[in-house]
Amino acid sequence: MLRGLAPACILDPISARCRKGGAFARAREKGETNMLRIFSTVIEVLKGLRPVITKIEVHDRDLARQLRRAASSIALNTSEGSGCNGGTRRERYLTALGSARETGACLDVAVAFGYVGEIDAGLLDKLDWVRAVLVKNVR
Repeated sequence: MLRGLAPACILDPISARCRKGGAFARAREKGETNMLRIFSTVIEVLKGLRPVITKIEVHDRDLARQLRRAASSIALNTSEGSGCNGGTRRERYLTALGSARETGACLDVAVAFGYVGEIDAGLLDKLDWVRAVLVKNVR
């Protein structure tokens, strides 16, 4: 038998750790539920970027490819980070933050070069919110 755990906890160790205030409970307290909300917002941003990427691709395939990779990296690293602990979690969120900043820079370049007109303000607000929450979680 594991030290300090009742037999029921052996069958369900994750919920046992949550009840005992272990790493899983601390992760949830530190904002894992925020990360889940961020993930759905990231997916909304990706959906909103589809037509923008298509317009950019007509003029600059490389920029469109870079934007696509950076945007997908936000989702992938946010999801991966929510399943990690400690320093690994922070590193994944830092990578997601860097990708979110790169996504914004790609959009700025596309507007500056005239590949697209103004980017939808709602889409930019969602991207800003994702960046803000990631900044908060990597401190």
